[in-house]
Amino acid sequence: MRHIIDFIELNWVEIIGAIVGLLYLYYEYKADLKMWPAGIIMSSFYTFVFIHAGFYAFASINIYYILAGIYGWIKWHKPSSEDAGVTNEVGLLHTPTRLFLPLTVAAIIIFGIIVFVLQTYTDSGVVYGDSFVTTISIVAMWMLAQKYVEQWLLLIVINIVSVFLYLYQDLYPTSVMYLVYSIVSVFGYLRWRKMITNKINENI
Repeated sequence: MRHIIDFIELNWVEIIGAIVGLLYLYYEYKADLKMWPAGIIMSSFYTFVFIHAGFYAFASINIYYILAGIYGWIKWHKPSSEDAGVTNEVGLLHTPTRLFLPLTVAAIIIFGIIVFVLQTYTDSGVVYGDSFVTTISIVAMWMLAQKYVEQWLLLIVINIVSVFLYLYQDLYPTSVMYLVYSIVSVFGYLRWRKMITNKINENI
């Protein structure tokens, strides 16, 4: 009986988290500041969900998402000096090419650390999938806080892989949410690129 109650409780938490997640995605698509509080709420719900599902890296990283959400919320309130003349009204930017190598190296190191921790200290059955998605999510979240358009490209990869991971763990509402994420991420990337292009054309 206790297992049934736990399942129902987990299922409702997952459904609410998925709904808030879709709201977060809508605000992100619109480059709306309200995505940050929505993301913080979503991450709080999913910390609980992922612990129960055995996605320990995901559970831990949601704490990072909460902290990064606070950081991003503050940063989006403060336009940087790079914003002038090259971005739209919320300061969207293309990722500088000088960051490609550092971000790649950082991702490889983070991936190795997460794999080691999961293999050594947990009973996770999805070590590499969990580690891969978590690593790319960390990088993408940082890029989002910097307002880099290319964070959407990482999200497309993350979301597609996540659909299959969550189906494997029987997290059906979450897998549906990430299927929607996968589709919207493509349009989000195109929209953000267009927002930058339109603003640049206005300033010519």
